[in-house]
Amino acid sequence: MRAWWAQTLAEVRMTIRRGETLLLTVGIPVLLLVFFSLTKVTSSPTKSRIDFIAPGIFALCVLSTSLVALSIATGFERSFGVLRRLHVTPLGTRRLIGAKIAGVLVTELLQVAILTLVAIALTWRPRGGVGGAFEVVALLLLGSAGSAGIGLALAGRLRAEVNLAASNGLYLVLLLLSGIVIPITSFPTFIQKVVIALPSGAMAEGLHRVLGQGFAPTGADWLALALWALVAPLVAARTFRFD
Repeated sequence: MRAWWAQTLAEVRMTIRRGETLLLTVGIPVLLLVFFSLTKVTSSPTKSRIDFIAPGIFALCVLSTSLVALSIATGFERSFGVLRRLHVTPLGTRRLIGAKIAGVLVTELLQVAILTLVAIALTWRPRGGVGGAFEVVALLLLGSAGSAGIGLALAGRLRAEVNLAASNGLYLVLLLLSGIVIPITSFPTFIQKVVIALPSGAMAEGLHRVLGQGFAPTGADWLALALWALVAPLVAARTFRFD
């Protein structure tokens, strides 16, 4: 337990100390939240723009931390031989993976807390009540598991430099095609179905429904998130290489 906790704290400290990671996980989401809330660059299905933008930015936080930041950091640790060394220490594989997951969740908690304060300052009033709060937590956890699985799958197979480009490229694609800042209704019907099938799209749509409209996520949202949360980590575990 001590080894796991020490490694978890180390993961969080390393995330906070990396300037580029801090920019990705906090700086960019805050800038996007403020920018899209105060401008009319994109359309909004809600009367108040912040009601639509804030839930989408929460989904963006999960992508930036669980997928991109985790994937890039793990890829370079693997490239430099750090993971191979940690793999044979008393920490072990399970505790190492557990520490990385816990570190991601702690980072996301900090992200959501900061963004919530910024959004409230921009006059956001979240909906959903107590029941909605539990649904939001479930959506974020499932989205984190699916995104982390994808990120670790990339980091465990690709060279660090290739993984860096692949993770950032995937991040941009998902940002534009997940209904995070562009309403899903703006896409053609076929693209809408693809968006909902992605972990980022299902998570963003569920958060929009709960926090922006006060409705429950659809069955399609839960199904897509559950499948990604199960399949992506399994694929990562089976294909991951420590060297």
